[in-house]
Amino acid sequence: MKVLVVDDDFHARKLLTHYIEKIPFLNLIGSCSDVFEAMGLMSEQQIDLLILDIQMPNMTGVEFSKSLRNGPLIIFSTAYSEYALEGFEQHAVDYLLKPVEFSRFLTACYKAKDRFDYAKKEIERQTEQNDPKEYQSSYFTVKDGTKFYKINYDNLLFVEGQREYVTFHTNRERITALYTLKSLEDVLPSKLFKRVHKSFIVSLQHIEMIEGNRLKISTHKIPIGASYKSDLLKLMV
Repeated sequence: MKVLVVDDDFHARKLLTHYIEKIPFLNLIGSCSDVFEAMGLMSEQQIDLLILDIQMPNMTGVEFSKSLRNGPLIIFSTAYSEYALEGFEQHAVDYLLKPVEFSRFLTACYKAKDRFDYAKKEIERQTEQNDPKEYQSSYFTVKDGTKFYKINYDNLLFVEGQREYVTFHTNRERITALYTLKSLEDVLPSKLFKRVHKSFIVSLQHIEMIEGNRLKISTHKIPIGASYKSDLLKLMV
C-alpha cells in the first residue's frame, strides 16, 4: 500500500516514517508538513493510505479529508482526544492518539490493509467472472454489502469516486459500493469507458458534448482533468 504522512510536527513525521519502514506491506511515498504540499504530491501519484494529523495550521486534517473525492483510506492522528469523534465521522479507518505507540499504529495499518485487500479481491473476483477486458459479457456485477447488482454496460453513464467508495450512475438508478476508480479502470472495457478526471470514469457512448473542461452526459456536467483531456479528445474525434 502506498502511504503518505501529513503532519506539521517534524518529530511526529519522523516517528511515523520510522514505523512505516518497519511494516512490509507499506510503501512510504512521502512525508508532508501541510495539506497543500500533500495536495501537490497526491495530484502526481496514487495514494492508498493517508496518515493525517487533525490539528494543522491553515487547514485541519478533517477539513482536508472532506475536500477529497475518491481519496485514499485515512488514519487520523492527533494529540487531542476530543477530536476522535470528528475523525470517525469522516469514515476514517482508525484514530491514533499521540504519542503513537508502534503496536497501536500496526493495528490501525492492518485495519486499512483489510479494507484495501477486500476491495481488491472483489474486483479480481468480478474480473474472473466477467472477463470484461475481452468484452465477452454485456454486464458486470457489483456487490454492496449483502446485495448484488447486475449493471449492463449500455446502461452505465459514469462512475463517481467518493473516497474509498464509488457511485455507479446508470440511466435507472445510483449504486454506491466499496470500490476505487483505480481498480475499476482494470475491470471496465477500455473501448467503452474512459477515466476523464481523478473522480470520474465515463461511458464514451453516452457523452453528448464536450465544452472546455467539462463534458455533458444526460443532465450531468462532469469535469475533465487537464492530464486526461488529450487522450479523451483523441478518442472522440
